[in-house]
Amino acid sequence: MSDDIKHECGLAFIRLRKPFSYYQKKYGTVYYGLNKLYLLMEKQHNRGQDGAGIASVKLNTEPGYPFMHRERSNAQQPIPDLFEKVFAEAREVEKYQPGITRYPGLMKGNIRFLGELLLGHLRYGTQGKNNVELCHPFVRHHPIPACNLTLAGNFNLVNVRELFDFVNIRPEEWNAESDLAAMLEVIHHFMVQEEEKNPQEPDIVSALRQAAVMFDGGFHIGGLTGNGDAFVLRDANGIRPSYYYINEDVVVAASERAAIRTAFNVDEDEVQELMPGQGLIVRPDGDIRIEQILEPGERRACSFERIYFSRGNDQKIYRERLSLGYTLSETVLKAVDFDLKNTIFSFIPNTAEVAFYGLIKGLQDYLNQIKIQRILSWNKDFDEAKLEEMINRKVRMEKIAIKDVKMRTFIAEDNSRNEMVQHVYDITYGTVRPGIDSLVVIDDSIVRGTTLRQSIIKMLDRLGPKRIIIVSSAPQIRYPDCYGIDMSRMNDFVAFRAAIALLKERGKLYILNEAYGLCKELARTHTLDAQNVVRQIYKAFSVDELSAKVAQIITPPGTRAEVSLIYQSIENLHKSCPNNLGDWYFTGNYPTPGGNRVVNKAFMNFMEGKHTRGY
Repeated sequence: MSDDIKHECGLAFIRLRKPFSYYQKKYGTVYYGLNKLYLLMEKQHNRGQDGAGIASVKLNTEPGYPFMHRERSNAQQPIPDLFEKVFAEAREVEKYQPGITRYPGLMKGNIRFLGELLLGHLRYGTQGKNNVELCHPFVRHHPIPACNLTLAGNFNLVNVRELFDFVNIRPEEWNAESDLAAMLEVIHHFMVQEEEKNPQEPDIVSALRQAAVMFDGGFHIGGLTGNGDAFVLRDANGIRPSYYYINEDVVVAASERAAIRTAFNVDEDEVQELMPGQGLIVRPDGDIRIEQILEPGERRACSFERIYFSRGNDQKIYRERLSLGYTLSETVLKAVDFDLKNTIFSFIPNTAEVAFYGLIKGLQDYLNQIKIQRILSWNKDFDEAKLEEMINRKVRMEKIAIKDVKMRTFIAEDNSRNEMVQHVYDITYGTVRPGIDSLVVIDDSIVRGTTLRQSIIKMLDRLGPKRIIIVSSAPQIRYPDCYGIDMSRMNDFVAFRAAIALLKERGKLYILNEAYGLCKELARTHTLDAQNVVRQIYKAFSVDELSAKVAQIITPPGTRAEVSLIYQSIENLHKSCPNNLGDWYFTGNYPTPGGNRVVNKAFMNFMEGKHTRGY
């Protein structure tokens, strides 16, 4: 998307099923697991720019020797930074103990991260500062090995304070809002109880069932315990994605199917989806189970994963993004009055490229039908030149915009910063016939509209098009997300600002006050999660009315071209992404009660002038 919003986090999990000597013999290295962990993390690098972390657990260590290790980084390139530290240590060991590589067991004892259980995480911060202390995994130590826990995941929870209260912990200021810290403490609480019941074989499944039912949000988490239990767990509605792969050598899990396929060179059907509420459990003895940890609810897998977050090299996601563009073609044709001769099509940013291909295919299908109809209407009244001219008609495509290397603005003064923002993208001159051509540019989604107003529209207008039509492959983003994406302030959404502007224009601001009064009453009765009050605000307007007002908002002063905006419909979104029907940011239909509480709280913050998160 052209707007900069926080991404999803990424998880990588590996459980080696053989001794290290096996991997040295079969693959020529005892670092097989670490090498694969690195690949899994790099192939999900789209899911984290704020930091990364890894953890390992060694099986069957002698008493008194460390068995759990963790390293984290918030360097500019955190993944290479992490693994450079890990392998620098390994090189140091090999340097001072020549020949140690011939003894895998000895290497395991001397190299910290040479463990059978490996956990990796890529972080996009959705709360707090991007301190290294907030990078996953987190660790909870305990004198009893089985009660040591390291945890990481991709999630947001909306009941963090309640979780800390349950375990009677007052967190430090730096992690008071940390979802992971709260989850860690609750799971650990039940792990300790299970260990007390059965010290010889504590029941990790029972601990997870008792803990997970308390988590209000979307989550995909991975955990390692000191006695060798390992697990991956997905929320009951399948909001956050989760995939796994098992063969005779390894058990693997990750946030994206394509990452596993690439790292292990396997086919699509070999990588399985962990279904809603399920846990992938690997016991210390290597026993593997898929357990139903939570009662599955209605599947509400995040559609934003398909539109934008996940990498497009997953074959299903690729087809879905093509469909998102294709289904827009009819609306776009109507918007340009079916005048393909004088219309140029392009995309911004690169993440919209696949949807762009789908849009072009839809336009080409239309054009091919026109060609057939015209040729048939000629009967036999045509010559070679006339036929050649008709056959060679094409949809006009150009690479209109190029994103420069990421520009960093060190200037604090607002006007100068705004000037710099205009130059994040650059244009290809000479592609548009000034005053003649219309320009259609597809974006995958529009959140704030800030980059469109401050940079993209100004840049496109310099080419002199008669019209600029911005097309979003996603519907209007109207509501906060609280299940992984850091979108929790109402005023951030350009669709919401458009609704407020229309209420002012039409003398209907009383609707805001009525909604605020209802929210206050719900808060007083502790039923803020009972309904989504903000829906009332949007009911006063059609999609087209809001789109027209958004177009006005994103059009900077002095723009010569006529600017309009086309959004994807909810119906075509569901048609294109039939297995990912989570659409609460578009419809306000939240899968958990906490979602209603968040949107109502975010609206109250807006009305009270508070620029804080809604959870």
